[in-house]
Amino acid sequence: MVLADLGSKITGAIRKMANHTVIDQDVLDSMLADICKALLQADVNVQQVKQLRTNVKNAVNFDNLASGINKRKLIESSIMKELCAMLDPGVKPYEPKKKKPNVIMFVGLQGAGKTTTCTKFAYMYKRKGWKTCLVCADTFRAGAFDQLKQNATKAKIPFYGSYTETDPSIIAGDGVAKFKEDGYEIIIVDTSGRHRQEGALFEEMEQIAAATKPDDIVFVMDSSIGQAAHDQAKAFKEKVRVGSCIITKLDGHAKGGGALSAVAATQAPIIHIGTGEHIDDFEDFEVQAFVSRLLGKGNIAGLMERMKEADVDLEGAEMMKRLASGQWTLRDMREQFQAVMKMGPLSNIMNSFPGMQGLDFRESSQRIKRWMTIMDSMSERELDEPKLMNASRVLRISQGSGYYPNEVLELLDQFKMMQHTMQKTMKKNKKMGGKAADMRSMDSNTVAQMMSKMNPQMLQHLGGVQGLEAMMKEMEAAEKKMGK
Repeated sequence: MVLADLGSKITGAIRKMANHTVIDQDVLDSMLADICKALLQADVNVQQVKQLRTNVKNAVNFDNLASGINKRKLIESSIMKELCAMLDPGVKPYEPKKKKPNVIMFVGLQGAGKTTTCTKFAYMYKRKGWKTCLVCADTFRAGAFDQLKQNATKAKIPFYGSYTETDPSIIAGDGVAKFKEDGYEIIIVDTSGRHRQEGALFEEMEQIAAATKPDDIVFVMDSSIGQAAHDQAKAFKEKVRVGSCIITKLDGHAKGGGALSAVAATQAPIIHIGTGEHIDDFEDFEVQAFVSRLLGKGNIAGLMERMKEADVDLEGAEMMKRLASGQWTLRDMREQFQAVMKMGPLSNIMNSFPGMQGLDFRESSQRIKRWMTIMDSMSERELDEPKLMNASRVLRISQGSGYYPNEVLELLDQFKMMQHTMQKTMKKNKKMGGKAADMRSMDSNTVAQMMSKMNPQMLQHLGGVQGLEAMMKEMEAAEKKMGK
């Protein structure tokens, strides 16, 4: 997870406090010292850290506390509130409007990952069902148009640029006019960067802004600069109407916390964060959800929202009909894996669960992709009738997919476990008089076995079967809250 080191240090300090039988001023001071040290190591501004310490102490005044108040919960909620306040500028970012052209201009220094971020932003909205496109107005950097062209082609996003025109404002104006005419909803304009803040860059930005009349100007910034992000964001905001910020490279630098808090102090809301090199290593930034994940509490409501946005239905009508008649096939398993992958990187999904922070899901993600490839090498009949599987079929599937026979057998073992879980759940629902299609009463012990197969550390991080049951109840509550 992003800033996993900072998150583990803060949760470690809170856990250490919770282990004391008596919570007094000395215990609070010791915990705050650990949290402040962790924040300073993440390059958060000293004054902001000092303010957090003061505010928590004022909120948890032991002399004025009424008897019977749960001190642990009060301290935890105060810390969460102050961390949220540190990252929240209290300003709402621009919200694109459907069926209308939304021109969004990206600005920033060279090397911040602006062009890559433009493609990630366009791809994210494309997945949500928007009509997106890219305009390259960067004529300063050699190869800028080639890079955008390559990224856009890979993501299957229309683009516009020129090898001959040298005036970026003309390219930007022509590109925006063309895409508006074609009915595009998200028109992203990628602009030139420089190695440092200089007059020529700001003048060019102003000209492009005048030619395109953007609805929002997004400032892209490298997280590795830490606290210096404040001055940089402020300088850009003074020259052009910066409406929001995107912080990149948060997966690889300890100063990310400083960059996040510094930008928030400029009153420019952070809308997304870049968490890797791949096109889908891109997350929405919502303060409450981010802090919740940072403290190891997960973000179940955000996960349910993501499922809704990606139009993911893990209980498809056809699959439920087959389950009701006692069937669950490899085709159903493949459809479930496809639905999960549609929601984005597995690590992002799993980090939304409480207690999953800090776990590495790259191996699990590769395993699911491997299984998907193996299932793609199966015939239609094999997908619908797993009982047909024998040694010769396993060998043929192995050769067709490019994987070893033992890896095909590993998939079949996982399928049998999942099939058993599904069928057991359906029988349990029928006995309890529930609907045949109700998948919420999953047997926690069987789910625990499946988790151990995917990642042996998962169950341990959740706090055993009891922690798993609590998480499942939380998911059900979040689903009911959303009115599903």
